[in-house]
Amino acid sequence: MSMNLPQPASDTPDRALFATPATEHAVTRPPAVRVEQATRSFTVGSQQVHALKGIDLLIPAGSFVALMGRSGSGKTTLLNMIGALDRPTNGEVYINEHPLSNLSENQLTELRRREFGFVFQSFALLPILSAAENVELPLRIAGDVGARERKERVTESLALVGLSRWADHRPYEMSGGQQQRVAIARGLVTRPRLLIGDEPTGELDSKTSVTIMELLRRIVDEAGVTLIMATHDPTVDQFADVVYRLQDGQIIDQSKRVAC
Repeated sequence: MSMNLPQPASDTPDRALFATPATEHAVTRPPAVRVEQATRSFTVGSQQVHALKGIDLLIPAGSFVALMGRSGSGKTTLLNMIGALDRPTNGEVYINEHPLSNLSENQLTELRRREFGFVFQSFALLPILSAAENVELPLRIAGDVGARERKERVTESLALVGLSRWADHRPYEMSGGQQQRVAIARGLVTRPRLLIGDEPTGELDSKTSVTIMELLRRIVDEAGVTLIMATHDPTVDQFADVVYRLQDGQIIDQSKRVAC
């Protein structure tokens, strides 16, 4: 069904386009992700490195969760396991209450394509493609969405992040913040339930970082997407529902956002 999407007058995201408003507070919802006693070990030379040590985690659907910690704390390893990019050595990860250990590599690939959107620190945009073409790429790779629907979804996703007027621009014609918003639109174009962010503000200045955090918070609140990000950005405390702090492969602390 075609959508008549308004063109934003500026780079401000269009709030009216979030199709599934969040009607309950995130903490009252069933879990989107559950991690039980997860460990992850790697062999480096003759040494065994224990990146994660018995992690337990519960992430409600429609929440914004941040993983913080110094390099080597285990936050990226944990994010990769939640995003079905890696498997725990022991323990279990559940997505929508389905254990990932039962899935083959092909099934994990299908799960990621169907359930997850990914946003990276480096934007990972192809310079020869326009913003619209970069956003469309996951749909073309999946190959199960027709041309008309692809165009509708791309238009919708760019409007969500306030970049309708930049659809034909190449990444080098855009600021860092605009490029990251294109990357977020690309992560949302498949209409995922979970959005995984790996240092999504890591290459941005402080003012632009806040703008991106505000956008991500709005996406969670109005689209009902579950957002899980690894970050060093201290401003995340203002936006995430829960911040977990990791050290030496363990969760050592958590803090919750105080509702205004």
